[in-house]
Amino acid sequence: MYNSSDPRSTLSGDKPKPEASWVHNSFFGSQLALFYGTPPQIKDASGETWISRGQNFVVAYSKALEGGAFERTAQADEYAVVIPDAETRVEITTEAGTELVPGYSVVFVPPGKSTIRMLTPGTIVRLLTPKSADMANAASNADAFADPHPNVPPFQAWPEPADGLKLRWYTLDVPEDPSRFGRIFRCTTFMVNFLTPRVGPRARDNVSPHHHEDFEQCSLALSGAFTHHLRWPWTTNMNVWREDEHLYCESPSICVIPPPSIHTTTAEGPEVNQLVDIFAPPRLDFSLKPGWVLNADDYPLPNG
Repeated sequence: MYNSSDPRSTLSGDKPKPEASWVHNSFFGSQLALFYGTPPQIKDASGETWISRGQNFVVAYSKALEGGAFERTAQADEYAVVIPDAETRVEITTEAGTELVPGYSVVFVPPGKSTIRMLTPGTIVRLLTPKSADMANAASNADAFADPHPNVPPFQAWPEPADGLKLRWYTLDVPEDPSRFGRIFRCTTFMVNFLTPRVGPRARDNVSPHHHEDFEQCSLALSGAFTHHLRWPWTTNMNVWREDEHLYCESPSICVIPPPSIHTTTAEGPEVNQLVDIFAPPRLDFSLKPGWVLNADDYPLPNG
């Protein structure tokens, strides 16, 4: 349910797939990871890193020190890096060489060996699939995903670019466009939507309750505070009904919103509230909207 001024009101309906055996047989609740006020999963000479996960993704939020290095030695698939602050600068080395990457960027790093080296202190957020078993197992909520969750189909990567997988980065310094929803970038494994920041609390008479039939949403709070509101359908089986959730969180934090919960998020902070929505694999409905995915020319859509 979107206000007519919301670009998402033009999306086609999110309809169930009748052949999908995972839909609506049971539900599971949200996962909330508060990176503030809780100890990091990794603390070493490179900085502090908090790790949490969903069914199809792992989020590693790092407060990195100058000179810190974050290495992947045998990365199985493409991973993403969000560098949210303009003053942060990093150097990324892959098997093809080394490249300087400025802050306020989204980066896609190819499989194989890679190293992110911090030229300044700053925040980096790495997004990996559970194929990165070391990171998935280190997540603070790893036990919650010991078994597959219902309603989320098995992960399938999207097609590779015609010129192959290589280091690609994109600036977040993109002009606003009211016909587009946020600033969306995708690769073979992730879609990252760096939403327009909201100054002050969200108006209570203009929210956007909606649901996703068969994919998770990860909402990463980078600044400010938010309340994530979730409600589950009442099916004919009362044994799977769940109570509503209203989850207040400050930043940095993530909320994993499971399907098919009805959800909306309200900004609560008095200053800048910055949220990033993450999907693994990319969303097809967003990808089919002309002009929404800013790097669509680099990554093809799945066949069919």
